[in-house]
Amino acid sequence: MKIIYQNVAIVGTGAMGRGIAQLAAQAGSQVLLHDSKPGAAALAQAEIIAQWGRLAEKGRLSGEDVHTYAQRLVVAEQLSDLADAHLVVEAIVENLDIKKSLFKQLETVVAPEAVLASNTSSLSVTAIASACERPGRVAGYHFFNPVPLMKVVEVIAGLATDAAVCDDLSAYARQIGHTPVRAQDTPGFIVNHAGRGYGTEALRIVSEGVTDFATIDRILRDQIGFKLGPFELLDLTGLDVSHPVMESIYHQYHEEARYRPSVITAQRLSGGLLGRKTGQGFYRYVDGQAQVPPEQPVPQVQEMPPVWVSSRAARRAELYQLLKDLGATIETGASPSPHALTLVAPLGFDVTTVAVVERLDPSRTVGIDMLVDDASTRRRVLATNPATREDMRDAAHALFARDGKAVSVIRDSGGFVTQRVVGTIINIATDICQQGICSPGDLELAVTLGLGYPMGPLSMGDRYGPTNVLEVLFNMQTVYGDQRYRPSPWLRRRGAIGLSLKHEES
Repeated sequence: MKIIYQNVAIVGTGAMGRGIAQLAAQAGSQVLLHDSKPGAAALAQAEIIAQWGRLAEKGRLSGEDVHTYAQRLVVAEQLSDLADAHLVVEAIVENLDIKKSLFKQLETVVAPEAVLASNTSSLSVTAIASACERPGRVAGYHFFNPVPLMKVVEVIAGLATDAAVCDDLSAYARQIGHTPVRAQDTPGFIVNHAGRGYGTEALRIVSEGVTDFATIDRILRDQIGFKLGPFELLDLTGLDVSHPVMESIYHQYHEEARYRPSVITAQRLSGGLLGRKTGQGFYRYVDGQAQVPPEQPVPQVQEMPPVWVSSRAARRAELYQLLKDLGATIETGASPSPHALTLVAPLGFDVTTVAVVERLDPSRTVGIDMLVDDASTRRRVLATNPATREDMRDAAHALFARDGKAVSVIRDSGGFVTQRVVGTIINIATDICQQGICSPGDLELAVTLGLGYPMGPLSMGDRYGPTNVLEVLFNMQTVYGDQRYRPSPWLRRRGAIGLSLKHEES
């Protein structure tokens, strides 16, 4: 198979540049490494070759492979040495003026048909290309760190980019072992845009005093299957990286409420609590290990009250069966007796609102999140309201922990934790489709490969029901009065008529 770009130049030899260079050389391209910092390109060359050597020691490459790849990797001391490059990938500092200056210089060096690609993660490809006389050959080529392991690359068309350029970049991505996804030139492209909901909604939950960082992480890992909770992820990435991205996308979208950042991360960034790299973030780290507070202990309850379930509870039949399996005494009257534990299972509403609307005694009312079917989760989540009695809270906790499944008890919140975070993720994702930023298929690929979610956000919406997700968002908007939760037209229309969120109009 003929390699699409025989000669590839990498400008900028940080981790991203080195990773791209490594893949390009392994695929068969001659690779030129250039960096404006004296000696940096030579150090990068040595580091890449050493990495190949380590792979050979583990039996993943042969000695002959290492020699062949090393022969393809050459240091270019001057920008003028890149004259024969068919593709130049820029991986320098995220500064628009500096990038524009570089691209303007590159145009005077390379051939007219050479492609100029930027690895920018947040800047406008159109703005970068505006410095060039031939903006049609400029595109975004956004890899993720670590490049050899993160198997997705965003191929971004600016307003003037020739379609053939993106076609060739996509084909080359496949040749170097990556999966290309196509995106329009919008803030955050696909992955950084789609990832806005996970952390920002979790931060909002904390800011309301609903529960703590560790409990949110446990809930989202155990109920949905995320590999890392949002605060574990923020600590891993570092707030010096994460918070500026939150602010950048928020401001680039002219203060769109769906992307609103949090004062919590701004304050912690100012205080130097960046995460693992500083030994303290949302968790404290000792010898690299997070110090996680213990679970809430299961209360000892001598006498369990009877249980009455609201007629409006989500998954009511399933909840009844669960209570039977747990050995509860179930009341089936039109209203609860004066001694009954009253269970509600709202979608999007808080426990307080449901108790008032249904004329229930709030002191005996506890909510349970039933968005996800109980058999699919490793944790149950209960919510009290401000008037819930301690004995009723403890009874509910003890009852739902009888079979050994983990239980978290949180304070009142419209949408509990899972409904809020999942609803926000799905809403942002469907709006990406509504804006035509990418296809539903590329969105699903980008998020699963780039963010490591257990499933794509559209698949998530289909699994939990577009109609249910729509109800969650409508009700959360009622509870909070915040435009943040207004449903995307894509979700609103498909949820209203029961279509898959992946369905594209003909």
